[in-house]
Amino acid sequence: MTTPTSVTPTSTTPTERTPLRGRIAVISVMLGIFSIVTTEILPIGLLTSIGSDFAVSDGTAGLMMTMPGLLAAVSAPLVTVATARVDRRLMLCAFMLLLALADFLTAAATDYRLVLVARVMVGVTIGGFWSIGSGLAGRLVRPASVGRATAVIFSAVPLGSVLGVPAGTFIGGLTGWRTAFVVMGVLSMGVLALMLLVVPPLPPTQVTRASLLRTVLNRPGTRFALLLTFLVVLSHFATYTYVTPFLEQVTHAGPTMITVFLLVYGAAGIVGNFVGGALVTRRPRAAVALAAGLIAAATALLPLLGRWEAGAVALLAVWGVAYGAVPVCSQTWFAKAAPDAPEAASVLFTASFQATFALGALTGGAGLDHLSVSAVMLLGGATAALSVAVVVATGTGPGRFRVRGRG
Repeated sequence: MTTPTSVTPTSTTPTERTPLRGRIAVISVMLGIFSIVTTEILPIGLLTSIGSDFAVSDGTAGLMMTMPGLLAAVSAPLVTVATARVDRRLMLCAFMLLLALADFLTAAATDYRLVLVARVMVGVTIGGFWSIGSGLAGRLVRPASVGRATAVIFSAVPLGSVLGVPAGTFIGGLTGWRTAFVVMGVLSMGVLALMLLVVPPLPPTQVTRASLLRTVLNRPGTRFALLLTFLVVLSHFATYTYVTPFLEQVTHAGPTMITVFLLVYGAAGIVGNFVGGALVTRRPRAAVALAAGLIAAATALLPLLGRWEAGAVALLAVWGVAYGAVPVCSQTWFAKAAPDAPEAASVLFTASFQATFALGALTGGAGLDHLSVSAVMLLGGATAALSVAVVVATGTGPGRFRVRGRG
């Protein structure tokens, strides 16, 4: 999963913001996000193995990606509003404990329904942790270090793709998919212990009410950002969720080669994240159109060129660069639409992203069960191309959005 990069300035007591403790606290939050991102997308590399173990189709196994997204979309605004007055440190630790329990439950599941229950727990963790943790850098380090701390925290997102998923896939190939989830559970418990030691008390200093979320949601700029996010993210997760079945059935790649392919994709995603971040501040329309266009080209060409390993890895590299730019571009559109309410914009970004994540996985699964994995790629490419057409046809950029009052 991906996340917002904006920071809501808040304050804490000077004695709690010592440089060393602050840096370690930032690392603990980064490791928490790494654990969450890896757990969320780990089934992508293990989809076929898990489905085979429980005798379910690849499309049904894709519900492991759908459930967290749906629950994260719901829990992001609900948790933010319901726990507005609870210490943020306590909430972060509670969510890490919930993530560890979800990992262990998945590893021990004897029925696929238990796996889905565990994925519901993962979804609640995603929505809650991100909504609370996305703006904490300013409370953990001194003002001069906030930018660097934010970069460290959100580096966990591409690292989850580059290191987490290929490593989980590798472990699953050696000792079984259950071992990969056990390892993630142990890591989550370690992160929880570190947070308890180094994260200072973080009493809430800002309350995000439901009325503010409604006000921001009613703005034209926010609605346009929602449309772009819906189309691009739908295209990506309807296809990428089932990239492992494609590589197995069409490319005929083995487990080791699939791990290498996913590693190439993740590394390209890091490049795309930085390129997209640099481009979107100057050319927002061009950035999102370019990213969507590359996703459209890569997914549409996979059924043709992905029959060979060289073609598949080249297209995955292009796809990785393109999608790496999507989260930062999408979040920037939301932030530009609501500069006076960054936390509300962050919640709406998280909720919309995760909801579309879930819908994409569900849609791709239905296409896989009723059509073919190649047809899923073609339909995903067409959806990404539609988002390019929307950007070109509207000629509207976030810089031209009018900002209303807080309401």
